Amino acid sequence: MSINILSLEKQYPIILDITKGKEIFWKNPDYQKTHSLPFTLDGVLDAERRLERFASYIEEVFPETQNSKGKIESQIFQLNEFKKVCFPNLKGQLLLKGDHALPISGSIKARGGIYEVLKFAEETAIRETDFTLDSDYRLLATEPFRTLFSKYHIAVGSTGNLGLSIGIMSAKLGFKVTVHMSQDAKEWKKELLKSKGVEVVERVEDYGYAVKEGRQNSLNDPFSHFVDDESSKDLFLGYSVSALRLKKQLDTLSITIDKDHPLFIYLPCGVGGGPGGVAFGLKLIFGDNVHPVFVEPTEAPCMTLGMITKLHDGICVQDIGLSGKTIADGLAVSRPSKLVGNIMTSLLFGSCTIKDNQLYHFLKHLKDTENIFIEPSAASGFQGVKYIYDLHYDSPNATHIVWSTGGNMVPEIEQAIYYQKAIKLQN
Repeated sequence: MSINILSLEKQYPIILDITKGKEIFWKNPDYQKTHSLPFTLDGVLDAERRLERFASYIEEVFPETQNSKGKIESQIFQLNEFKKVCFPNLKGQLLLKGDHALPISGSIKARGGIYEVLKFAEETAIRETDFTLDSDYRLLATEPFRTLFSKYHIAVGSTGNLGLSIGIMSAKLGFKVTVHMSQDAKEWKKELLKSKGVEVVERVEDYGYAVKEGRQNSLNDPFSHFVDDESSKDLFLGYSVSALRLKKQLDTLSITIDKDHPLFIYLPCGVGGGPGGVAFGLKLIFGDNVHPVFVEPTEAPCMTLGMITKLHDGICVQDIGLSGKTIADGLAVSRPSKLVGNIMTSLLFGSCTIKDNQLYHFLKHLKDTENIFIEPSAASGFQGVKYIYDLHYDSPNATHIVWSTGGNMVPEIEQAIYYQKAIKLQN
């Protein structure tokens, strides 16, 4: 489809600033309007029950989950010192949802990615053996099931973190697995996957091409399952389970969410699956009292562009002259998910963009004040806090949660490189 940029800029003036690489905030004019949704709370609860069934297996094969009894979950951090430095006038409380430290693969992708692999394994075991939903799921770690799973091939296209989640989990179960990595993927992520026995196919093209190639290669193989980051319903529901767990965490912290105590959630956004699933789940739980904000790099604001124009996956950032290149490798996506864009039509409060240099700024201050390291991609969420404050949506009763999407698996040498870059930019 041919995109008329001049026509878009005339219809949506904010696009002119986006084409110039400026940081923007877009308030969704369709927010909280009624529209039909493809999922319900029942689907989220079903996904939660499946993860509970797998808990004994997860605990057995991943010892790092023993303290949580096989639950793949992250803690909430109070950011009091960080708030003093970066947002001294913020009236509401500032928290960090620590998915940068999720067990197994250290990113938000451990939620949806691992969930989809587990669901496929469960369906395969039930279909081909006498395994049932009431069986001991630790049996799936035994040789007969690993032999069964080795007949099957799982594939995914990724900029990095989804590939880690899919690769690590699939290899642990015994599946053959191929990860098609885009040019933006970090070398250490490729090497880590290879060390787990994962086939890594390196693509010189971007994320969209990696997904397309992975999908095409799996299309005609009845023993292949492709995890489609652009349209997978299982990925989406896996991510949405986080809302149920966040509710319990907020209750434990005695944090009230209601009409007079709003919750603002800031979600780094690439293709949209992870942030969309989280936002959807939270809307089911908290309704109009939670306000999701997506944050994207100025050079790769694909979801923002799709939402503004309502073209969703019918437009990419290159159509308006942007490069799609960013230090935030997990967000280096040129075209958004059609599935998520349509779902978020009335659920997304707004979205904003951030320059790469600002990512380093937040990354460094979080490390300095709270001793928490996160990837540049994960640091983008703090830009949302800045805009919500500047636009006077903040209040003394508000709770602000930045969703930290990745970081603790980054090698120390890479962490040091990011930090030194931040110091140079600061000076």
